[in-house]
Amino acid sequence: MLSPAAAAAVRAAAGSPRAVRCVHARLLREGLTHLHPAPALLVSAYTRSGLLPDARQVFDDAPRRDLYLYSSLLAAVAHSPTPALALPLLRRMLSVDSLRPDHFVLASLASAAARLRSLRLGRQLHAHFAVSPYSGDDVVKSSLIDMYCKCGVPKDALKVFDSIGVKNSVVWTTLVSGYASNGYADEALELFWSMPARSLFTWTALISGLVKAGNNASAVVLFVEMRRDGVRIDDAFVLATVIGGSADLAALVLGKQLHGFAMKLGFLSSMIIGNALVDMYSKCSDIHSAREVFEGVTVRDVISWTTILVGEAQHGQVEEVLSLFDRMVHSGFKPNEVTFVGLIYACSHAGLVQKGRQLFESMKLEYGIKPGLQHYTCYLDLLSRSGHLSEAEELIRTMPYEPDEASWGALLSACKKHNDAQMCLRVADNLLELRPKDPSTYILLSNVYAVNCKWDSVARVRKIMAEMEIRKKPGYSWIQAGKEFQLFHAGEVPLDIREEITRFLEELVSEMRKRGYVPDTSSVMHDLEQHEKEQHLFLHSERLAVAFGILKTPPGSVIRIVKNLRVCGDCHTVMKLISEIAQRKIIVRDASRFHHFEGGKCSCSEFW
Repeated sequence: MLSPAAAAAVRAAAGSPRAVRCVHARLLREGLTHLHPAPALLVSAYTRSGLLPDARQVFDDAPRRDLYLYSSLLAAVAHSPTPALALPLLRRMLSVDSLRPDHFVLASLASAAARLRSLRLGRQLHAHFAVSPYSGDDVVKSSLIDMYCKCGVPKDALKVFDSIGVKNSVVWTTLVSGYASNGYADEALELFWSMPARSLFTWTALISGLVKAGNNASAVVLFVEMRRDGVRIDDAFVLATVIGGSADLAALVLGKQLHGFAMKLGFLSSMIIGNALVDMYSKCSDIHSAREVFEGVTVRDVISWTTILVGEAQHGQVEEVLSLFDRMVHSGFKPNEVTFVGLIYACSHAGLVQKGRQLFESMKLEYGIKPGLQHYTCYLDLLSRSGHLSEAEELIRTMPYEPDEASWGALLSACKKHNDAQMCLRVADNLLELRPKDPSTYILLSNVYAVNCKWDSVARVRKIMAEMEIRKKPGYSWIQAGKEFQLFHAGEVPLDIREEITRFLEELVSEMRKRGYVPDTSSVMHDLEQHEKEQHLFLHSERLAVAFGILKTPPGSVIRIVKNLRVCGDCHTVMKLISEIAQRKIIVRDASRFHHFEGGKCSCSEFW
């Protein structure tokens, strides 16, 4: 048995890699590492010091492995970046050491299943737990609730929750958050208001869950309710979460108010608030304010640099992106996977093929980052957009990942743009085999086949759309003019402003035609008459929104529009012309990037 003094020394060393290694070395010199509970204490100390491989080595070297030792390692593995390692440990425990899991082990395994989003494993553990001697353990039940919520079945979590006699705030909060983050906002709110007591932690969990599920407006309303309830905000996380919600809503005025509130509470020195504000201003089309906030953040991490870098990339500011990357590296920060997505994306949308190649290669050679499918798709997009179609096709066939809808779609769009009919058909056939889920992909496919008179393929596209019940996603745009917020759907003009909007658009079209405008109907389904196609384009949601913006905002002010889909080629041309005719700067955030239209030009320089 290890002496109390030696055990205390191991516990005291936990958290410090150097200290725990020194204690371990001393135990080895004195021949004490085999004494109970030295292996378990060392495993725990190593894992708390962030040294999981060392902990695993101690575990493997232990002369005898008991439940205490397994529990120590499994708890660490379950919360590590590699929770899947818990599965071979479980098999080893059952088959090699003939041990049955106790409540500590079951709780750790349930946490691992939650991290892995493995509902099958979670249900197996629950079944074993239900017939075990520990079936009444509330800690395991709490872990099962978290597992079911993270696996997307909060109703099963509710059944476990109902079996707990005395429910503490942790299980209440886990269940409320689980319902909210899985899109069950009404049920989450009902549970929340039925709680015996609510703390800042509970409010934060609910608001965060709503934002995660995309219920941003509800999250903002709840934040206001929390303030009315007099809850003291002494943690920056909830404020950062609501700022994130305003970013997703593209609600610039709300974001500015939250910025002021953060200043009032003294949170501007908080890194997570700074990062959230940079992201918010970027997504709300105010990249200049995003830069100002970033430069004012005194303590930065890799997320800070990546957030501003990706924001600049989406706004088409490639020179700023590359300058930021150089500053980031010179400041001693190692870029991560997301950083390189932003870098290659920026090069793709600026036509910087050679620079993009260099960055893609440096990922592997200089930074040891294995490119993922998203990196290959961005690189593929870079090559194909710039006309390197053969190289792009070779890449998609040789890359170490199975190409997905986004990969084939990027190549097909580029083939269509560069008028390579033969490659268009080859790529289209590969894309159609995937039975894609994005409705806009089917419109692209249908038009590609129609232009090339492949009517059998057009019919096949229509058949697949019918079988999969694919419907074209309705386009909509929204704009905030002063305190007035207006949403426009494609083809629909609100009755109270219909005459004013349509008359103004007709005047704009007349002036545009004088300047050489000819409608580009290639993005509209091929089986419509020409005048029907032009009328379809005339009522695209972003045009309705920009007309509203010009009519309802002061001359010279910036018009900011958010669209749920990608801007079509014709609307892109129209926005450039309107910016010149009306002498207004128009910023459009679409599903792909930001477009800054000013003086008849766009920031994307036609690489979009």
